[in-house]
Amino acid sequence: MIVYGRNPVREALRGRRARAVGRVWATSRAAREPWLAEREPSVASAEEIEELCGSPSHQGVCAEAGPYPYAGSAELLARSEPLLVALDQVQDPQNLGSVCRTAECAGADGVVIPERRAAEVTPAVCKASAGAVEHLAVARVKNLADFLLQARDAGCWSYGASAPDRGEAGGGPEPVPYDRPDYWGSGVVLVLGSEGSGLRPRVASACDQLIALPVRGRVSSLNVSAAASAILYEILQTRLDSSS
Repeated sequence: MIVYGRNPVREALRGRRARAVGRVWATSRAAREPWLAEREPSVASAEEIEELCGSPSHQGVCAEAGPYPYAGSAELLARSEPLLVALDQVQDPQNLGSVCRTAECAGADGVVIPERRAAEVTPAVCKASAGAVEHLAVARVKNLADFLLQARDAGCWSYGASAPDRGEAGGGPEPVPYDRPDYWGSGVVLVLGSEGSGLRPRVASACDQLIALPVRGRVSSLNVSAAASAILYEILQTRLDSSS
């Protein structure tokens, strides 16, 4: 995997996820940056770097990195009162990267994605996450609904983000306002659906509660990464208030 962009390469070099970073390429200007100096990058033109990584958004630097080291879902559920984000068939790499960036900033323990019909961690996701995936545990599961049942057995409560007007049509209970649940005192799994159709019925049914953000404008729903930001910080604030 060729990781590209200043933040993704820098975070790959310092990340806590166990993957080796090999050769680094940089333009003559980028190679002078202090965080790159110790790596002694191979100097290349911007055009050569674009050819290596396949994107013009490289910001003058790219690096060879090993395969992304996915975490195990059981490992995440074994943590004490974990805060997890589960994504149901989110296929846009930009959205996956943005959600991972927010999850890492909000102190989430990990992100869970399906193995099929969903974006996986690619160089584009690394770029969109600003390198957050190098510090955040990301797990892949065969069946997301089954994972939510395992989370319940592990003492976690799953909250599925739903559009206010979907309700039981989504396959789960009637949604409540996103700021009503008590997110403190147990593990929490925030479940977010795909960009177009939201949560699949079986996934919604596996949630303990559906929650909804208020929508006051004419557009019916938020982008999945925007919804993740709003709800994750509500959960974080609730936990901070409860612990103080």
